[in-house]
Amino acid sequence: MRPASGRWLLRWRRGLLALLVGLAWLPVQAQSLGQAPLRGDMPDMPMGTLGTVGSDTLAGLMLRWGEQLTHHYPGVRLQLQVSGSASAPPALTAGTTRLGPMSRPMTDEEREAFMARHGYPPLEVEVARDALAVVVHRHHPLDVLPLEALDAIFSRTRRCGAEHAVDRWEQLGLDFPTRRIELHGRNLASGSYGLFRQRALCDGQYRRRLNEHPGSAAVVAAVTESLDAIGYAGLNHLTPGVKALGLVDAEGALHTPDTESVQRGDYPLGRSLYLYLNLPPGDVLPAPERAFLDLVLSPQGQETVASLGFVALPEETLSRQRHDLGLTP
Repeated sequence: MRPASGRWLLRWRRGLLALLVGLAWLPVQAQSLGQAPLRGDMPDMPMGTLGTVGSDTLAGLMLRWGEQLTHHYPGVRLQLQVSGSASAPPALTAGTTRLGPMSRPMTDEEREAFMARHGYPPLEVEVARDALAVVVHRHHPLDVLPLEALDAIFSRTRRCGAEHAVDRWEQLGLDFPTRRIELHGRNLASGSYGLFRQRALCDGQYRRRLNEHPGSAAVVAAVTESLDAIGYAGLNHLTPGVKALGLVDAEGALHTPDTESVQRGDYPLGRSLYLYLNLPPGDVLPAPERAFLDLVLSPQGQETVASLGFVALPEETLSRQRHDLGLTP
């Protein structure tokens, strides 16, 4: 018969073993309860720092996605450098960044420079949709504007067909004090600057008196402070201090910058937002990039798009890109 002291020692050891097993299980349980896995979770936890150089428009989205990525994969960090869409292609070409967020497509010249260095094109991934809204002060009497008038207001070349420049609000038939229109827009490094120039100015030249700002928020702030002002800014930067104008095309159709028209592609100043990567054809995505794109193209990632005032991608676009990138359905 085992001595009482021996039986006590055996029970103590069994209790200690059960306690250790329970403690070892608790972090796994806590992780599974507090951290929903992404659809493309990988067996090996990705590690590393993802450097990004590019768009100001995408900065808030990239920051939020970076926080969500680190929540799912603590070993991955996102480093942001916000210097405008034009800064992304040279950084990718030089190899000084891993991700290039852009609020416009790469130009032919930017692609050719990348291909001359690497021998293959950059990988382009559409991550969200957006639009430029033309904005005036919230108390301004104007509600709609012909696209042709935008060119007459903002451009010195008037390539869209306007016969005369529009310098003052009364030239548009408004009962408005005789004052000069203030022009506000983005600076040359911005994708918004190029998109507005292409779509609203028919690739013409801006007026020299355009007040150029480094971000859409600064444009909106300037228009909020002046009843004489007009500008353009991304949808996610609009505030109650400004009014977004409807735009009338050459056929007389009115277009408003709402989610449905942007997702359909009907709005004249709608655009796609992109991430560019350096990935040789046939290679698989490195683990950190794979984890990041899996998040961005997931329901959670696209919910973040909508929550920040952008327009989520259509489901067919998400499915096609996930398939092309080798991500799980």
